[in-house]
Amino acid sequence: MSRILVVGPSWVGDMVMAQTLFKLLRREDPDCRISVLAPAWSAPVTRRMPEVEESIAMPVGHGRLEIGARWRLARSLRGRFDRAIVLPGSFKSALVPWLAGVPGRTGYTGEQRYGLLNDRRVLDKDAMPLHLQRVAALALPAEAPAPSLEDLPWPALVVDSGERDAAAKRLGVDPRQPLVALCPGAEFGPAKQWPAAHFAALARAQLDAGRQVAIFGSANDAAVAAEIREAAPGVIDLTGKTSLGEAIDLLSLARHVVTNDSGLMHVAAATGSHVVALYGSSSDDYTPPLHTGAHRIALDLDCRPCFQRHCPLGHLNCLNGISPERVGALLSETPADALPA
Repeated sequence: MSRILVVGPSWVGDMVMAQTLFKLLRREDPDCRISVLAPAWSAPVTRRMPEVEESIAMPVGHGRLEIGARWRLARSLRGRFDRAIVLPGSFKSALVPWLAGVPGRTGYTGEQRYGLLNDRRVLDKDAMPLHLQRVAALALPAEAPAPSLEDLPWPALVVDSGERDAAAKRLGVDPRQPLVALCPGAEFGPAKQWPAAHFAALARAQLDAGRQVAIFGSANDAAVAAEIREAAPGVIDLTGKTSLGEAIDLLSLARHVVTNDSGLMHVAAATGSHVVALYGSSSDDYTPPLHTGAHRIALDLDCRPCFQRHCPLGHLNCLNGISPERVGALLSETPADALPA
């Protein structure tokens, strides 16, 4: 029985996609024990992954070295693991497995990590254009061919129905009524955010059709949520009112989730909800929502994808040009009003 330490990512969507890696590890060795070292916020995500036995909180903030804290953590982990897989590409992320003396340490070569990793992989971006492929390949032998998207097990979070029902009752979400979830935030920046006025127009149409509409997001999304709510009275504003675990559970109630390319997009897809994902500056070919019923909308413009936080041309045509009517048509065409199981 192998004991595997995975150094996880610092973004919600990347952590959701990491479940594919965990599934592959368990496929190769059903008895392996997987621990995930990641920021404390990620524990509600990994707790909904049956493949993960243990979540270990990284005591150091994102981007900070704090070698003393890393050394103390590594000392507490000595002798516990046979193998480590380092998902982030930074020098810092590879320190703890090395300091802990984990015998096998796998990751992509980057930031001069030559002494820290002893199973260094060269990333072939042409052979593996999708982020999911690049993550999954680290579970496979170095000589294995690049995994195809169709052959990979996709993320599937296990919802806590008790916590879901309690959160729904507390926040005024009726599980018996069709729910449309809106996710207007994107931590990366405004070049990934569909306009609030478009979200509001879509919300009004859905309310008129007799559906519940709720806005999901963190406290950082409260301002855009207030703008949507003002233009679409009757929308339930959940921004900043749920824990990440509650958001995961409540998104499983949604028959439709309309979302920017964000962490919640990947969460919603992994709960089985019908996702309509809207792409601006990012690429829908690199990080698509991993659900067979998902829809992606990305305009064919010469200027996208630019991968910028702010539109370098100042017009944001890539998102302004996606009309609420186009999105609403997808919600109407996809069977939606059957109640969640």
